[in-house]
Amino acid sequence: MSDPTASFRYFEHQGWSAEDVALGYHEYLAPVATQAIGALLDVAGVGTAMRVLDVATGAGYAAAAAAERGAEVVGLDFSSTQLALARGQYPAIEFREGDAGALPFPDGSFDAVVSNFGMPHFPDPDAFLGEAFRVLRGGGRIAFSVWASPQQCEGLGIVYGAVQAHGRMDVPLPPGPNFFLFSDRTQCERSLRAAGFRSATAITVPQVWRVKSPEAPFEAMMKGTVRAAALLRAQTPEALAAIRSAVREAVAAHAREGTVELMMPAVVVAAERP
Repeated sequence: MSDPTASFRYFEHQGWSAEDVALGYHEYLAPVATQAIGALLDVAGVGTAMRVLDVATGAGYAAAAAAERGAEVVGLDFSSTQLALARGQYPAIEFREGDAGALPFPDGSFDAVVSNFGMPHFPDPDAFLGEAFRVLRGGGRIAFSVWASPQQCEGLGIVYGAVQAHGRMDVPLPPGPNFFLFSDRTQCERSLRAAGFRSATAITVPQVWRVKSPEAPFEAMMKGTVRAAALLRAQTPEALAAIRSAVREAVAAHAREGTVELMMPAVVVAAERP
């Protein structure tokens, strides 16, 4: 029997290994996703002389912010394409290729493990939490950020609402964890406790997605994501055209003085290894 997590991992790995997708994410979505990094590092307690692992580092933004605080940082990603972007931007930081579910480090190697919006892309988030527990020293902290629910994240809610209204959500994609699984604080606490962590906390961090036109959120999903783009591409041409029109109309309602602002809050979660 095939392993569904392996299929989903292959799907995600292939998607994020495409240079146009990696560049699309950093053009469209990084300006909003990076807004949570300060809070992420704060709740992880990142500071001078700490050894920090940034998992799903992407283009290295969280790793670079940790290094600016004086930490010794390693950025890890499963995509060599993403790592090439990270190394190009931050050549002084160590970046390594590896899997979130099998971290290539000895036990007790780090004072903090962070991941900025990596959790929705892991085939087995609980395996990552277990690995983070293993590589942390006693008293070390894990912290991760995820999108709040689509009801709170206007940009995502508009797109998924348009798909539900004009297309199909049940398209044939490799089965993976619910994208918004860890938007639920109770789920976060449950999974962290099961991995051995204690004193879990969760805060909501306000973020604003500023885009230049009502077309941008649809373009962002098509050009800078993997799972959402596959969902859109699986629609019929007629449905896709209707979805695009509905997204444009809904986003236009948020236009103010030549720009569009969409609320896109993050949930930032932290816990401690005993």
